[in-house]
Amino acid sequence: MSKISRRTFAASTAAVAASAAFGFKPALAQAYPARPVTVIVPWGAGGGTDATARIVAALLEKDLGQPFNVVNRTGGSGVVGHSAIATAQPDGYTIGMLTVEISMMHWQGLTDLTPKSYTPLALMNEDPPGIQVSSSSPYKTVKELADAIKAAPPGKFKASGTGQGGIWHLALVGWMQAMGLPANQVAWVPSNGAAPAMQDLAAGGLDLTTCSVPEARAIIEAGKARSLAIMAPARNPIFKDVPTLKEAMGIDYATGAWRGIAGPKNLPPEIATKLTAALKKVYDSAEYKDFMSNRGFGTVWGDAAHFASFMDKGDAQMGEAMKAAGLSKA
Repeated sequence: MSKISRRTFAASTAAVAASAAFGFKPALAQAYPARPVTVIVPWGAGGGTDATARIVAALLEKDLGQPFNVVNRTGGSGVVGHSAIATAQPDGYTIGMLTVEISMMHWQGLTDLTPKSYTPLALMNEDPPGIQVSSSSPYKTVKELADAIKAAPPGKFKASGTGQGGIWHLALVGWMQAMGLPANQVAWVPSNGAAPAMQDLAAGGLDLTTCSVPEARAIIEAGKARSLAIMAPARNPIFKDVPTLKEAMGIDYATGAWRGIAGPKNLPPEIATKLTAALKKVYDSAEYKDFMSNRGFGTVWGDAAHFASFMDKGDAQMGEAMKAAGLSKA
């Protein structure tokens, strides 16, 4: 080594030592996040998942000081977006919003992805299905409706709320199973979502719908339908007059559509911990609570460990319902 290179080396070493002594960090060791973060949403702009992701991203940006940019990656019944989250670099700069479909898609043979394909960060929302009838229906309680369903031949009653094998279809199947009835006791009429199903219910084309009460809210408030019960452990404070199935029938069955934040597998623990803490601050904020409440969305908090066990339980529940309905290809 020449004298000049020795001097240069010594000076560099001294500079690094001085930086360390005064608490300066090299660029690579900057506190996370040091640049913008992408938040992938597997569903289209304007929907409930997109709206929830955008309020979460805005509040994370406010807290952590870097942009959190929402990107909609749609297609494949949710497979495209969920895959983009799972296959991203595990560096914390691409995270995303998982939805209940991650507990369903692999049973349908659409993907190999399961809840275990991710680093769970936080459960932020859950909306249980309500059981709705039209305002002209003779059934005033869910027990009256259930008794009529039990007494009727399979397929006489017709229900809808989503496509074949969607979350609200499986909610109906689970309710039938909980009553000891066959999965197809009520015929499922596939629809493009809760809104058209509620319109069909109001028009007399269906006997009942299973979809979240927030989705049914407009038709209910127009006086064209009523919700008889929700499949949840507790009442929704926004719809406090709607009893749970357990209260109304003694059936301890609950399910629902949910949304949570996760990153790809093997996310560094220090980054995962920081994100979970930031997401808890988002969840506890008045802005988040007001935003969700104004839309009738349920707010449910689960930290990383809770979210992981919640998804595992839901995955097993969905598998049972899909097998019973003849929809599983696993």
